[in-house]
Amino acid sequence: MDIYWYLIPQDGPYPWSEKGRRTIDYDYLAQVARAVDHLGFTGALLATGGGEHDAWVLGSSLIPVTKRMKFIIAVHPGIVAPLMLAQKAATFDQFSGGRLILNMVTGENKQMPPYGITLDHDERYALTDEYWGVWRRLMSGEVVDFDGRFVNLKGAQLKLPAVQKPYPPLFFGGSSEPALSVAARHADTYLTWGEPPPQAAEKIKAVRERARALGRTVKFGIRLNLIVRETKEEAWAAAQWLLDRMDDATVAVAQARNRTSDSVGQARMRAIVGDRKPKDARELEIYPDLWAGFGLVRNGPGTAIVGDPETVAARLLEYRDIGFDTFIVSGQPLLEETYRVADLLLPLLPFDREAVRKPRLDLGPFANAARG
Repeated sequence: MDIYWYLIPQDGPYPWSEKGRRTIDYDYLAQVARAVDHLGFTGALLATGGGEHDAWVLGSSLIPVTKRMKFIIAVHPGIVAPLMLAQKAATFDQFSGGRLILNMVTGENKQMPPYGITLDHDERYALTDEYWGVWRRLMSGEVVDFDGRFVNLKGAQLKLPAVQKPYPPLFFGGSSEPALSVAARHADTYLTWGEPPPQAAEKIKAVRERARALGRTVKFGIRLNLIVRETKEEAWAAAQWLLDRMDDATVAVAQARNRTSDSVGQARMRAIVGDRKPKDARELEIYPDLWAGFGLVRNGPGTAIVGDPETVAARLLEYRDIGFDTFIVSGQPLLEETYRVADLLLPLLPFDREAVRKPRLDLGPFANAARG
């Protein structure tokens, strides 16, 4: 199992409310990253979003203060040219000693227009398909001429080798038919939000079959929140504490936004979570130990595994048994919960906290370009 943490400039005991939100600066984020690195997590996802700290700058600034953690950098296709992204990726991979992973985020209709991407849902995935196809060729050392519907370039060549071959791993998520096809063609690891295991297994099957038809194999990852305490009673009391701090106005704003999203994944999450705030947290238990409360106040991953360490570990192993080997998890606040999860949960999982892998720099097809 690979177990990643989460790193985003929105944190606090309940960050959907101003009262429960911390002021986040570089020192705080570096503190979280050092904890991830020190405690033996595989790495962390550096999420992206409008108006927040840039994931590339944040990740680059954290390279010298960490030793082993991998950085999953979220990237939107089409915002920068494929060659520029290839240069950024190769530079980061070199400077970090091969610790880069890219998370391909196609985005949705609320997220992308501020960046100048005004395409409809299926067109965004067509752009994603072209973009990552060209990017993969560039990272492999090709001289690329490409005249596509969305991507056009001539004589493009990356003259800088990455450490990881043929390129840093690509993570990708999406639940629509076009997204599943893009995942089968380009993803090394397909990501999904924390749907109940039977529904998550359906996605694994769909992507695996499409990838097999293309002669490819794909790994699978899942994004989950965790509420782990020493006893089940304490864990559910913590879930109740969070629910009690989800005020009606915040729930209404979040649900209004989610209803107008064209993301199929968000629609699936809404169908699981619903939009009604109950009084009792246990009413939002949608599968044994799987709580949907976070989906009331945020878009994206809205579920959490709740329980004592043995219960949470058992549920994670259930996900592993249906095909997931990559887990991106988090708790709130990020800093404190990093230690709690490391102390209570990680010792119960088949996870090597001491493994350190540093790939060797191999110029490969870039050798001649690097010399001249």
